Amino acid sequence: MMLNYLNERKSWISIFVLFELLLLFMAYLDENWSLHSVRYFVFLTSIIFVIFLIIRYLRETKFYKALDNQTDQFDTSEIPTPFRPFERVVAHRVHQQFDKLKSMETENRIQLEEEKDELLSWIHEVKTPLSAMSLIIDRIENPALKSDLDFEWLRIHMLLDQQLHRKRIAVIESDLYVEEVLLEPLIHEEIRTMKSWCMYKNIGFDIDLREEVVLTDTKWLSFIVRQLLSNAVKYSEKSDIYIQSEQQNGQVILSIRDEGQGILSKDIPRIFEKGFTSTVQKDHGATGMGLYLAKQAAESLHIQIKVESQHTVGTSFMLIFPKRNEIAELWTSY
Repeated sequence: MMLNYLNERKSWISIFVLFELLLLFMAYLDENWSLHSVRYFVFLTSIIFVIFLIIRYLRETKFYKALDNQTDQFDTSEIPTPFRPFERVVAHRVHQQFDKLKSMETENRIQLEEEKDELLSWIHEVKTPLSAMSLIIDRIENPALKSDLDFEWLRIHMLLDQQLHRKRIAVIESDLYVEEVLLEPLIHEEIRTMKSWCMYKNIGFDIDLREEVVLTDTKWLSFIVRQLLSNAVKYSEKSDIYIQSEQQNGQVILSIRDEGQGILSKDIPRIFEKGFTSTVQKDHGATGMGLYLAKQAAESLHIQIKVESQHTVGTSFMLIFPKRNEIAELWTSY
């Protein structure tokens, strides 16, 4: 701050130094002037000027230091009280900008909420014709055509489901209800949803649940499992998917392992990034949102997601649930 102040006042300092040098030069040329007295005068005025600069620095920078130390929050109460004309101008302009930004923030928030409500309403409306389409597809007698339509219907259903949860995840804390969840019916329900897709790709399931109960939110755990299962089915072909649960160190671990194409080691750190898709198989229909949303939901539930994969061998996703006392602390914090 001192360097900035001196840089801003360099014109004042320069003119003062110039006058002092001019005075010394005149004393040097004019023999009637006592050079010793002029030097003494220059010395005293220089000390007075330095003291003057220090006092002005302390008084003039107090307002700007306080302004510079403000937080990033839109809180005009943190703006220091101005005492000088230019400080009042700055404070007035800052207040105006704060008020304008707050107004824009409120308008944008209202607009986003309206758009979110409209999108959620649209998704729910689209589910009605989707249900009707499912009933129509069930009446189709051609097995190949029925299988193709079932597969495309499921893709639409999954994409709508992703969009629905993408909008809800911003307020997930207010949507959580922690309870004891039975893993077996939950997993079977998700597999049943993907039945047509699995039949289309000749994929089976091997389920071994040594731990059957976890303490978490049913809706969001279903969503996480759905994303991991769809990912496993998407990159597998004519093979089994292994689902197991066990307990280690007081934590339940649910693993979903496939024997698909696997993930390149360079891609593993990025698979949970928003919009990232596989560099091995380019799927133009992929959104890169499934694992990203699953990770976001898992973090809100304090569930760790770990992945192990070997290219061309397969991939294993592990959901590591928190201990019961940790869940109790999480629930009371909400």
